Amino acid sequence: MYQYISKNKKSTLLAAVATATILVFSACSQSGQEKEQAQNTEAKPVTYATVPVQLLNPEYEILVPAELKPYEQVAVYARVTGFVKQLYADRGSRVRKGQLLALLEAPEMEQQYLSDKSTEQKVYSDYLYAKQAYDRLAEASKTTGAVADIELDRAKSAMESAQSAYEASKAGAAHAAQLQQYLRIAAPFNGVVTQRNVSVGALAGAGTDTPLFTMAQGDKLRLTLSLPEKHASSVKPGLQAVFTVSSQPGKTFHAVLSRTSGLLDQQDRSLTLEFDVSNPSGELQGGDYAQVKMKLQRKNPSHWVPGKSVLATQSGTYVLALSDNGIKRIPVKEGIRLDTLTEVFGDLSGNEHIILKPSEEIPEGQIKKQE
Repeated sequence: MYQYISKNKKSTLLAAVATATILVFSACSQSGQEKEQAQNTEAKPVTYATVPVQLLNPEYEILVPAELKPYEQVAVYARVTGFVKQLYADRGSRVRKGQLLALLEAPEMEQQYLSDKSTEQKVYSDYLYAKQAYDRLAEASKTTGAVADIELDRAKSAMESAQSAYEASKAGAAHAAQLQQYLRIAAPFNGVVTQRNVSVGALAGAGTDTPLFTMAQGDKLRLTLSLPEKHASSVKPGLQAVFTVSSQPGKTFHAVLSRTSGLLDQQDRSLTLEFDVSNPSGELQGGDYAQVKMKLQRKNPSHWVPGKSVLATQSGTYVLALSDNGIKRIPVKEGIRLDTLTEVFGDLSGNEHIILKPSEEIPEGQIKKQE
């Protein structure tokens, strides 16, 4: 009985030792496999999908808001102070250049004109008398010793003085006559009266800030828009525009570029464009808002990359260029977008290959090559 138990214990001990040995060899084998796998992983090269930078000059289309304005618009004031005697136009009146809009009255101005005209006639008579006296002395001086030289000089001086007085009086009378003409308020151009701000009997002129009328030219309009800075270099002479207005849905109008501001506005960094629009039938109205469609093209080709290859970070906007020297971050500024492509400006030669799907985790510098 005792012997049997001893043998049994010995067998159990041998089995335990064998099991421990197997576990040790298994652990060593697993550790070796993990090291080998880690070595293989470290040796595996990092690869990135790349695309070449393209040098293109495509034509692209933009849609921008604009405003139709009267070609000419003015507030009509009275040049002299007077009372409104008669009105010949009202809001909505279509008038021609030079047409009488209103008539003012200023009795004191008429009296001033009559006084200046009377003075002019008197001074003119004095001038004629002085001239006749000089002419007689000049004729008599042809006889030697008949007239002293000093007398002739005195007569000439009197004549010239009278002539100057006459010219001054004549100018004064012309001034008074001109002021009288200012009592007639005429239209400065062909257009429509948009506002009438006075009534008969109202005081008009220098003492008031209210214009008599407001006028606008309706047969010709200005289509004005602000073009963002990134499109400014694409504007060329003869630029065509197609526009629509909300008051006439479904109808399109055409115009050709007439002028630009030449400089970017410092407030919103935009270039102002103006298109002259002929409107003889009055179909369009000044003040309408419009949507303008234009086709633009750069003056020179520029660099383009896929939009998803541009990396925007808090520190700036970049593309990642991959070459034999490794990965390099190149700062860029985005231009226009066309389908899946984006225009970029930066230190690019055009021969770079750009990582298609960049991320901030991709480091700059050398990358491991496959051995």
